[in-house]
Amino acid sequence: MGEEPRVMKTPQQWREVLTPFEFAVLREGATERPYTGEYDRTFEPGTYACRACGTELFTSETKFASHCGWPSFFAPAAEDRVRYLTDESLPGRPRVEVRCAACDSHLGHVFEGEGYETPTDLRYCINSVCLVHQPGS
Repeated sequence: MGEEPRVMKTPQQWREVLTPFEFAVLREGATERPYTGEYDRTFEPGTYACRACGTELFTSETKFASHCGWPSFFAPAAEDRVRYLTDESLPGRPRVEVRCAACDSHLGHVFEGEGYETPTDLRYCINSVCLVHQPGS
């Protein structure tokens, strides 16, 4: 998965198209507070695209109520839409960071083996601010 991002911008170019909070999360890896994001409790049909570049990342068919405070999905729209990095920012608790494969924006993390009754036993814990819901049927 060492492919280069297709959408490349300088930090200043990103600042011109993202709000300061969007920039902090998408480009600097910050996290929104739990239960504050607009898509935490949203389950309307459609897709969820990267707020930075518009790439379709997740669908409503894979979204589920994890009650963790952030939107949760059990799979990306397609495996080539996201990439994974080891995140060792929490001492003693390595995590797997999820990024948009197209623009390398931070989206959140993916967790495995938590016991949710989903087809993959994965929970993609994604910041709402990283997503744009596109209604569909």
